[in-house]
Amino acid sequence: MYEPVIGIEIHAQVATKTKMFCACSCDSFGAPCLPAGRQPNSNVCPICMGFPGMLPAINKTVVEKGTLAALALHCSIPQFSKFDRKNYFYPDLPKGFQISQYDKPISQNGFIEIPVEGADGAKTKKIRINRLHLEDDAGKLVHTADGTLCDYNRSGCPLMEIVSEPDMNSVAEASAYAQEIRRILRYVNASECDMEKGMMRFDINISLRKKGVKELGTRIEVKNLNSFRALESAIAYEIKRQAEKLDAGERIIQETMGWDDATGETVSQRSKEEAHDYRYFPEPDLPPLEISKQAVEKLRAQVPQLPAERKQRFMTEYGLIDEDAGILTEERDMADFFETVAKTSGDAKKAVSFINTILLKHLKGEKKELADCKIQAQDLGKLIKLINDGVISNNMAKSDIFEEMYASGDAPEKIIEKKGLKLVSDTGAIEEICKKVIAANPGPVADYQGGKDAALGFLVGQAMKESKGQGSPKMVNEVLRKIL
Repeated sequence: MYEPVIGIEIHAQVATKTKMFCACSCDSFGAPCLPAGRQPNSNVCPICMGFPGMLPAINKTVVEKGTLAALALHCSIPQFSKFDRKNYFYPDLPKGFQISQYDKPISQNGFIEIPVEGADGAKTKKIRINRLHLEDDAGKLVHTADGTLCDYNRSGCPLMEIVSEPDMNSVAEASAYAQEIRRILRYVNASECDMEKGMMRFDINISLRKKGVKELGTRIEVKNLNSFRALESAIAYEIKRQAEKLDAGERIIQETMGWDDATGETVSQRSKEEAHDYRYFPEPDLPPLEISKQAVEKLRAQVPQLPAERKQRFMTEYGLIDEDAGILTEERDMADFFETVAKTSGDAKKAVSFINTILLKHLKGEKKELADCKIQAQDLGKLIKLINDGVISNNMAKSDIFEEMYASGDAPEKIIEKKGLKLVSDTGAIEEICKKVIAANPGPVADYQGGKDAALGFLVGQAMKESKGQGSPKMVNEVLRKIL
């Protein structure tokens, strides 16, 4: 039996308006468009195209967001770091080198914890992070029937590269690690991590060793995986492929592979490079970075409560079940939205119900994000409070008022006033309705007086129908009991 040993390098585009070393826009997808799509090579300048004599300048926001992300990953931040030239030659790398960080990165020695179901009963596992460093991105090759085209719009966009230690031993652990990194980066607004736009990509290093053996096997690198499904499939395939070769007495040769989604197989690309192959040397056009302790502490104070901790707090503080807490803490804006609704209404249980079963159903049905929702969190909290205060019924809130709030963004009080939906809570009016219902339903009345409590529900329903849904259910229930 073999044990997989897995490490992951995650490349995430830093959420900035401009590129790493020039003033060009990072919004390659929002560039001026042709009828067939966006205009290639429209977000470029002599600096990110690597023209002779052009001097780069470090984007301060990239450094701040990279440091913030590193702190959220429990990394230490050295006072000094530097940029280096990483030399290699691809058609989509116009400079002929990448500006990256080698021996003095902006951060190092971090970790995150991922959920696991360990055989030893452990519920979490610590995955060490070797470093988070900064670099600029390459361009993009577009392969056509007539040849390969180069689009340099992405060239020079800022990246964080997060390098794990080889601490993962299964597909599930690797996937959980990658997904948790994505959550954290989005929580601190360091990256949008939109994989459809290539803003988050994975390189995996995987080897096999016999169980109980400490020495690592020969590793294979699979590059440029752009979805969690591809990540999981590529790891599963490599585990199977390497195990079959080892069982057949063959050697694993260290190499770099690509992943073919169509065939579901890895494909050899080249022999694996080592650090010396890139001929790293300090970037001569950029000064070393110095980040003061005061600046680091200022950024540390901006790190919010992270998703795993927030999920646990929601379960403890609000009594949420694991599944509901997971849904509500997946994104920071949703977690903030829930907390506002829960605090405004004073009813976390109803807040969960309205958000997870009604609001999210509407958003998913229309393929919208929470940011597109017109309902304000405080207004949804007020709607729930109006239910609990007996001003409106639960059915009225869900069928009429919520729908209008979702469509218009109006506050619940305004909608209630406009539609005349306020519950009738006048005791005299309720008594008249209840007496009429009792007179019209002698059978259920006799059943209730004979000890069948379920009959009261029928009478309450008839009274609500008689009031056209505007009677206070709580008051109707109390008055019926009193008269009977």
